[in-house]
Amino acid sequence: MARQADNLLQNFQMDEFTEEDYDIITVDEIKETLTHEDLPSVVSKIKDYFEQQDRVELNIAVTGESGSGKSTFINAFRGMGDEEEGSAETGVVETTKFPTPHLHPKYPNVKLWDLPGIGTPNFKANHYLKQVEFQRYDFFIIIASDRFRECHATLAAEIVKMDKKFYFIRSKIDSNISAEKRKKKKIFDEQNILDAIRKDCIEGLEKIGVDSPVVFLISCFDLALYDFNYLEMTMETELPQHKRHMLMLALPNISLEINERKKKALQKNIWKLALMSGAVAAVPIPIANAAFSVIVDVMILVVELKKYYNAFSVDPASLQRLADRSERSVDELKAVMKSPLHAEINKDLVIKLLAGCAVGGLEAAAEFWLGLIPVVGSLVAGPLSFATVYFTLKSCLNGLAEDARNVLMAALETPV
Repeated sequence: MARQADNLLQNFQMDEFTEEDYDIITVDEIKETLTHEDLPSVVSKIKDYFEQQDRVELNIAVTGESGSGKSTFINAFRGMGDEEEGSAETGVVETTKFPTPHLHPKYPNVKLWDLPGIGTPNFKANHYLKQVEFQRYDFFIIIASDRFRECHATLAAEIVKMDKKFYFIRSKIDSNISAEKRKKKKIFDEQNILDAIRKDCIEGLEKIGVDSPVVFLISCFDLALYDFNYLEMTMETELPQHKRHMLMLALPNISLEINERKKKALQKNIWKLALMSGAVAAVPIPIANAAFSVIVDVMILVVELKKYYNAFSVDPASLQRLADRSERSVDELKAVMKSPLHAEINKDLVIKLLAGCAVGGLEAAAEFWLGLIPVVGSLVAGPLSFATVYFTLKSCLNGLAEDARNVLMAALETPV
């Protein structure tokens, strides 16, 4: 019980998250489609896939007693500080009277809902859930800054009845650790303190009727500490597959583990984009639109590269936040970034990247994809074009992921 964090880690080894965990349309499905449909139909299916992916919504409900850190958690999850424009209002006095949505600054389809506080004398969990319109949320975060009480347990029980997921979070762990460190300077052991807090939370929940509770220890001021990685991996595995990708992109890029999984989630789309890019000219269109079709083709890549840039939090605002937290200057963080995508991502840059793609290996790559998806050979632009787009996107993704990794390492003052 006291080693719950270790068990969670064993359950979520990094190599268990593959590209297929985030994939909805696979190579095999495309090959199956091609046995009874033509190439334009396949391209249409891929376009529909991307359009559906862009429309996916994720609604996360955050609740708890007044002063438990709900708003600070909402801000931290969105990569924001408590005093930034657009942040959720914080305070020891309950500031939320109605469910309040807070949109992710980069992914507006992701909303974290600050729900009214629980624990009032007349609190009734079933009425509360109806009041906040429980059906709109994908899952619930239940936060406590001290012991969990009856109101937390009854709310969790009602959520289960309504076939929704919930997660218990014990917040303000950094404050507990600091206090214990001051009291026990000579015999201070952080892991023992964390184990004791976790054990106390679990035993308290069991006493009030919660079976086999799982509790995540969190610092809302520094999500990189303690159990946030385990929390997000649990949420990820329990979400429907089509929502995992959106959660992964929206997560704050605060750890090497999250950085790597973001890379895997984005990598799964590369072959689809390369196929769509090479097939556009194969779809009959008027000659007059030929120039426009080329522009649209390039712009597809521009949009995707901007997604990479946003996902890895290497934009100026994100770097400034990281610099503030790590006491490193923005210039020090920028010094470890090498990708050309830190300049403005536009059509000219994409054309330059495509033109500069290394020729070596392209023929072998084209042969590989021809074997996997024979229709690649039917593309008007040819299999080499497919391979060029594939290599360009993969190289850019690897470069930005490496930059994000190096920035995190620099912020942690670990030699790169």
